[in-house]
Amino acid sequence: MPDIYLDNNATTKVDRAVVDAMLPFFTEQFGNPSSIHRFADGVARAIKKARGQVQELLGAEHDSEIIFTSCGTESDSTAILSAIKAQPNRKEIITTAVEHPAILNLCEHLEKEGYTIHRMPVDRCGRLNLEAYKNLLSDQVAIVSVMWANNETGTIFPVVEMAEMAHAAGVMFHTDAVQAVGKIPMMLQDTQIDMLSLSGHKLHAPKGIGVLYLRRGTRFRPLLRGGHQERGRRAGTENTASIVGLGKACELAIEHMEFENIQVKAMRDRLERGIVEQIPHCFITGDLNNRLPNTTDIAFEYIEGEAILMLLNKAGVAASSGSACTSGSLEPSHVMRAMSIPYTAAHGTIRFSFSRYNTMSEVDEVLKVMPDIVAALRKLSPYWDGNGPVANPEEAFKPTYA
Repeated sequence: MPDIYLDNNATTKVDRAVVDAMLPFFTEQFGNPSSIHRFADGVARAIKKARGQVQELLGAEHDSEIIFTSCGTESDSTAILSAIKAQPNRKEIITTAVEHPAILNLCEHLEKEGYTIHRMPVDRCGRLNLEAYKNLLSDQVAIVSVMWANNETGTIFPVVEMAEMAHAAGVMFHTDAVQAVGKIPMMLQDTQIDMLSLSGHKLHAPKGIGVLYLRRGTRFRPLLRGGHQERGRRAGTENTASIVGLGKACELAIEHMEFENIQVKAMRDRLERGIVEQIPHCFITGDLNNRLPNTTDIAFEYIEGEAILMLLNKAGVAASSGSACTSGSLEPSHVMRAMSIPYTAAHGTIRFSFSRYNTMSEVDEVLKVMPDIVAALRKLSPYWDGNGPVANPEEAFKPTYA
């Protein structure tokens, strides 16, 4: 069985065209773009071109709204820390209980420094209550930070509407769009989103490059101070090769957007149907009517997700049990806990995330091995008896979360 990579929400393969675009900037066009000699001219033009390519993918009004960073985490931190520094009298932040650790861990740190963090809950489908959100908005809130799409379930949040509600209350709005950029169309110039984060390695660009979109006129305080790079908003010599690579990846994302939303979605749907039809006691998590086209998170009841992943890996299939940034914990993911997924299922969730490099034949290969993997693990489970769960399996578990 060939190696099958279905963990694209963790990272993606760098497109060959992206690599080709980057290579000259290691050995030929190596000048510092801030210099004033001819070695710098072509490099500076390449960065400007890349800025325009990112602008086009995001639907931003102007390329000056694109700030290159090292990653999505830096962009997230910059957005939130800028908002609180620019508004020192505002001591509240609104976010959700299912954000990426890049947001949640920063908010936890700020909470210790005296900020009030409102972590909005989600329902069993991972959806937010907008009326409850509206009631949280006030002149004490420095910023709202809500992800565009959840990295585990693919559930899409109504960030455009939420940004409008925030602005109506005089509050800044940021979205972590790391998983959404390149998969669904965006037109930021038609929204009231103030800041947006993206990461190159989620859309077939290299690791170590990201972007913070900053709407013109938004109050801003740099996280990194030093040189004049990025119009004084992010100091440090530009990572030219990766910037060029990200620009090319954004150009390719526009070209492949239809493929993502038709063919990639069809692969995802085929995998889901096949698993649910063949394997009893499993279900898909998240909002099935409003999610990314490439992502499915399936809960297999009464077995451990880590064991599933080990056997999948042995069979040549790469998937995950959630965010790569939260792996290593023995607890179910914070996303599953926030959605109140039953403990007997929350431990057995597997995320399959596709890209344009996957094929239907790969889906069929996964469908061949999954039933046997689940059946073998259930035979070893103390919560499975013959062809079904033992009586009252929930009582056999001793959950450590409410």
